[in-house]
Amino acid sequence: MAYGSLVIMRDLSFQVRRGEIFVIMGGSGSGKSTLLKHLIGLKQPAAGTILFEGDDFGEADAPTRKRILRRMGVLYQNGALWSGLTLAENVALPLEEYTDLPPEAIAEVVSLKLALVGLRGFESFYPNEISGGMRKRAALARASALDPEVLFFDEPSSGLDPITASRLDDLILQLRESFGTTIVVVSHDLASIFKIADRALFLDIKQKTMTALGDPADLRDDPPSEEVHRFLTRSSGVDAPPASDPPSTFKPRP
Repeated sequence: MAYGSLVIMRDLSFQVRRGEIFVIMGGSGSGKSTLLKHLIGLKQPAAGTILFEGDDFGEADAPTRKRILRRMGVLYQNGALWSGLTLAENVALPLEEYTDLPPEAIAEVVSLKLALVGLRGFESFYPNEISGGMRKRAALARASALDPEVLFFDEPSSGLDPITASRLDDLILQLRESFGTTIVVVSHDLASIFKIADRALFLDIKQKTMTALGDPADLRDDPPSEEVHRFLTRSSGVDAPPASDPPSTFKPRP
């Protein structure tokens, strides 16, 4: 990944498994959100390929690319709701654009999606009339309007208090359990990472590459590097679950 001649990350190689919650973690400036932009097709890799079930996303023709994008949903960091539309109108927009459903069927889907995120009764509210946590949930309802196979989240807990963030984590887990959705999350929030991640990828800003991939609890208890150890054992306001035998100092693997 690069911006012109400036290399952000190199030698990234990983797979996201169907039905898992996969977290991209790392410090500020490590390229987490940039990697997300690559995965959803907003930015092309400087080198290498991104495959979606065997299809080269970057080199795909227009129909194939549209088909791939149709299978994705994205929750942006600030929600990115249209401020001039009600919550119901925001959720209805992708259904109106990409399906042939009649208005009454769209209204039913919108009500269901808002109810699933706990916003039944808020259909006529505008984004500026609700809290930040509610805006995130409304944005999630819109992202899931077309029943995507893969959902991408960019820092979902950003700007939320710990209780609201934890409730959003519960909703992410519920989506995976209820619908089998594959979920990719960009996060630096330890409490969220330990709660939801099946596997996590660590982007090391110093080495400009990935230096860890696996269960975050395993990476914390048996860290492959000092940077990973420091990241996963730092104080975050809401501490990560304690290791069974936490080391007082990092010791590299033999």
